[in-house]
Amino acid sequence: MRDLTIGQAARLAGVTPKALRHYDRIGLLAPAAVDPSTGYRYFRAEQVERARLIRRLRDLELPLEEIRRLLSLDPSEFAAALKEHRRRIEARLTRLQRILHTLDHLAASEETMLTETDRELPAALFNGTWTLMEKEDRTPDEDALMIHQAHASLYHWLQVGTPHNAARGEWQVSRVYTVLRRAEPALYHARRVLDICRRHGIGDWDLAFAYEANARAHAVAGDRDEARRWVEQARLAAVDITGEEDREALLADLETIPL
Repeated sequence: MRDLTIGQAARLAGVTPKALRHYDRIGLLAPAAVDPSTGYRYFRAEQVERARLIRRLRDLELPLEEIRRLLSLDPSEFAAALKEHRRRIEARLTRLQRILHTLDHLAASEETMLTETDRELPAALFNGTWTLMEKEDRTPDEDALMIHQAHASLYHWLQVGTPHNAARGEWQVSRVYTVLRRAEPALYHARRVLDICRRHGIGDWDLAFAYEANARAHAVAGDRDEARRWVEQARLAAVDITGEEDREALLADLETIPL
């Protein structure tokens, strides 16, 4: 088979010729041949697959320097590196969710008669739990602290907060246990979120995230069929979320559930 021109290789790989030239310059994907008189680059058909893989890894927000390292690894090391990258992405998503939840707590606080002191402790515990969930290199002691803070925050919201606060506190406790891959308590608290939403007529994104919590907990438990069922429930509930950003946050979160 004849070598492909850079334009042909780029079209087949779904990248631009400029990208292929850049990959060559940084030593990520050298052409099979270069015409000495014209400088035109030519690629073999099998190199298209490598270019496609590079494109997919770039879509996953991996920098080119890291991609070059990954492509030098054996398959098991490559898989381990992708899992580590997934952990970093999950931590970033947790940070964004923390911002959304904090904003919702602030908005909800205006609708209650709670004093600032009433809100300070559970909110601080809630945010402290998020901080630990975001940390990529938690120690076993920090894992334990994360559990204790989540439960303490939930306890205080149950004393002074609204049903919305209780549902979000239960959701956070469930999420902590999924992060730690502990299925039974994750399932228990996910069911609690849904129960609170149903008993108090809570809808919008709280209900959708109740479905998400159940999906994630079942995925951790290894029941992928049940996890998929709950993911579908969450996607259906997303239609009723009034805020576009809240809806996008839910749908992005669902994509992180391993099915």
